[in-house]
Amino acid sequence: MLRKIFTTALGLATIGCIQAQDSKDSSKTAAFKLSGSADVYHRYNFHNPESAPYNNLTSFTNSHRSFELGMASIKAEHSIGKVGMVADLGFGRRADEFSYNDANSRVAIKQLYLTYAPSSAVKFTAGSWGTHIGYELVDAYLNRNYSMSYMFSYGPFFHTGIKADFALGGKTGLMVGLTNPTDLKTATGMPKMVIGQFSTGSKDDKFKAYVNFQGGKYNDSARLNQGDVVLTYAFSPKFSMGYNGTVQSRSGKNAKKEWLDGNTWWGSALYLNADPTDWFGLTLRGEYLSDDKSVLGFDGNVFETTLSANFKIDNLTLIPEIRLDNGSTPQGLFVKNSGASTKSTGSLLLAAVYHF
Repeated sequence: MLRKIFTTALGLATIGCIQAQDSKDSSKTAAFKLSGSADVYHRYNFHNPESAPYNNLTSFTNSHRSFELGMASIKAEHSIGKVGMVADLGFGRRADEFSYNDANSRVAIKQLYLTYAPSSAVKFTAGSWGTHIGYELVDAYLNRNYSMSYMFSYGPFFHTGIKADFALGGKTGLMVGLTNPTDLKTATGMPKMVIGQFSTGSKDDKFKAYVNFQGGKYNDSARLNQGDVVLTYAFSPKFSMGYNGTVQSRSGKNAKKEWLDGNTWWGSALYLNADPTDWFGLTLRGEYLSDDKSVLGFDGNVFETTLSANFKIDNLTLIPEIRLDNGSTPQGLFVKNSGASTKSTGSLLLAAVYHF
């Protein structure tokens, strides 16, 4: 019923906006932008493991003692008047893992969507786009840490469907949408999920807040609900911080087709950023993930600390990084070179990231 009401309301809003627009106000000036990025890295785990995932339980860095290609991306954006399109393609292992439900070809459509903005206060988007949930993003150049958080890795990567963004005045906005189940670009005959975001911030942009949601059935016998909060604050041009907290609940049906109580995992992360000069910066990430109900398979909690430096040379950023992971699971989440389990591990990583 909620999805029917939402779909009807969105359709009426679209019709109303089309009828209200004045064709004389539409600008016909075309704008085109081409951008791209590429990243490579080398990772060494202190326990020198001999098999995958090489003491790495998060996305994109499942390697050890190897020079690795991350992802090359090409993004084309075009707009004219009140309409526009974005085509964002990724090539490489990182693109493969991002689009893990698609065929493994090392080529992925990261984003492909069309937009229509009947007014400055409303914009409709249809297609596939990166998730609004969480603090970190798939493109390496947009993150200050190269390795990814647990919350990013086990949350949604992207959504495919339709959404509407509403400007509510000042720095406040609202987004609502109807999408395929998480991370599916095609979902014939499958249920649909509702997504949403409320955003606000200070007039000087020093403080920003985002309250995010996704929820619904991702197949006929399983459903998911997730609430997420992202907060950022810039104390000065040289020091800022970010916070991400998320809670996700999953539930299924029993043999009688009755919905069972949901099991929940949650996480919390703090990011501290220092930029003493325009060519050098540091980011410290501390993250706690609780999975006592083993929704994700950890059967306990995990705490990771990552310290990354950013050395900037024009469009190139070098990221040396040290990361420590510790899990409470009795049997140990990580392995030593001998094959014995251990509760903690550490890694060194050096990445190079370029964008234009």
